[in-house]
Amino acid sequence: MALAVPEGEVRRCVGVWRSGRWTACPRSAAVPGAGRRDQCEACAALDRSQSVAADTKLDDPRPYAVYLAWFGPGLCKVGITGAARGHARLLEQAAVCFTFLGRGPLMAARRAESVLGTALGIPDRVSAPAKRAARMALPPSATRAAELRAVYDAAAAVPAWRETLSPLPYEVIDQAAVFGLAPDPPRPAALVTELAPGTAVDGVLRAAAGSDLYVDTAEGTVLLDAHLASGWALTRPTPGQHVAPARPLQPPADSAEPLF
Repeated sequence: MALAVPEGEVRRCVGVWRSGRWTACPRSAAVPGAGRRDQCEACAALDRSQSVAADTKLDDPRPYAVYLAWFGPGLCKVGITGAARGHARLLEQAAVCFTFLGRGPLMAARRAESVLGTALGIPDRVSAPAKRAARMALPPSATRAAELRAVYDAAAAVPAWRETLSPLPYEVIDQAAVFGLAPDPPRPAALVTELAPGTAVDGVLRAAAGSDLYVDTAEGTVLLDAHLASGWALTRPTPGQHVAPARPLQPPADSAEPLF
């Protein structure tokens, strides 16, 4: 893959996607180059006004699924997704492996997410830095499945959510190979901090987990969050362009303890 930001370019708000249609930002607003967010305040607020994730759309009649996602030792979360989306949400979140837990109406799924998070002591969000650190030292697939199964069994033992959702059997779906993290996960030496005007990323795409792209470059393997590229008018690199700014990444010192 090869991409560059031309000199003098300004990063612009990408507008809003809704019901499969794109509406451009009416002000073509400039957004910071180093941020992951690619929308201006107005467009982001419009997105949130119809967001299930932000609890602003509570009358959605579609069925929802509750899932348990595993990102690394001791790093598991509970979440919900539209049942019709299948595995798409887990691919977006770069879940190394996951299992569905139950299915039902939106508010019942939301309640189950809250109840299980409290009962099991697991979050409904995992930060991008924590996911990246965990990927650098993944245990074997059998170990991943065993820890996820332990969390599933603990969740199944919590009676409150089972009254309003239809439970689903344990079925681990491992996505490490899909992302390119198996058999050997890449260990990037640096994290790209921004795509500034006049800079480029040029190399071979080795793995892609969610929005994180692992690229083998002449300077070593770097990790590029694709969110940083959104909103730029990108071109192919030209001779003499600078390498995109990056900071060194250190491998995690210790593995986290298993949850159960």
